Amino acid sequence: MQIKLLGPFIAREHQGSIVPSAAKPRQILALLALRAGGIVTAATLMEELWGDQCPRSAPTTVQTYILKLRRLLEQALDLGQDVPYTSAVRRPAGADRPHAKEVLLTRNGGYQLDVEPGAIDVQEFERLQELGQAAFAAGDFAAASTLLGKALTLWRGPALVDVRTGLVLEIEVLRLEEARMTALESRIAADMGLGRYGRVLSELAALSAQHPLHEGLHAQFMAAQYASGRVWQALQTYRRLRATLGAELGIEPSARVRRLYESMLAADTSLDVGTPAGPVLWSPA
Repeated sequence: MQIKLLGPFIAREHQGSIVPSAAKPRQILALLALRAGGIVTAATLMEELWGDQCPRSAPTTVQTYILKLRRLLEQALDLGQDVPYTSAVRRPAGADRPHAKEVLLTRNGGYQLDVEPGAIDVQEFERLQELGQAAFAAGDFAAASTLLGKALTLWRGPALVDVRTGLVLEIEVLRLEEARMTALESRIAADMGLGRYGRVLSELAALSAQHPLHEGLHAQFMAAQYASGRVWQALQTYRRLRATLGAELGIEPSARVRRLYESMLAADTSLDVGTPAGPVLWSPA
């Protein structure tokens, strides 16, 4: 089984899709996949589908949706009857193909989707991100750039872009998008640590335009411009950020960004490329 949540929702087993077209079963499968290997309670599923307005029939309706998901899964498993069993479902070596109930299990008070590690892109993203952040913290910028770059390539668009989100999924999507942005900032910081200023300048120009209120990206853009000898552009980037924050939110840039700007104004030698406090090491706080 392969499940992709970082973009349009894809879930396939033996080339057969198990993603339902109906909105609510689609939400259930997405939530089960995001928490694969753990139990998702029926109460959580009902909260996702109906919020605090659950109808009396909600428990029975959830059971009906689970049955529909198992039917889709069984049909997909049947497609692989004539090929060697290679599914990512957890199963002892040499065992027969599982039945749908062994993949989408009923647990005490809820349900569990049981697949092998690596079958779901979210889990792979989180694994690579953790390794990349550890490499960055250890000062291994080359490994950090590679690992975080691989993590980011798993994204094919906004998470669950074609799934209606309720109270639970909405929080999960926000969490994933924040993790994506953190990985991106760290990957850029790693590239700057390797002296790849020219490589990140155009990327940061686009990102700062896409996220006009994001201080971290603007600070990285300033740092890359300064390190590339474009001091006046770095100062201009700060002033644009300050004007936008003031107009949109009525606030000033953070103290950390202001200190970077003031150091640039003063031509502080500690910002010179290669120094321990230099712009090459600007990263998420």
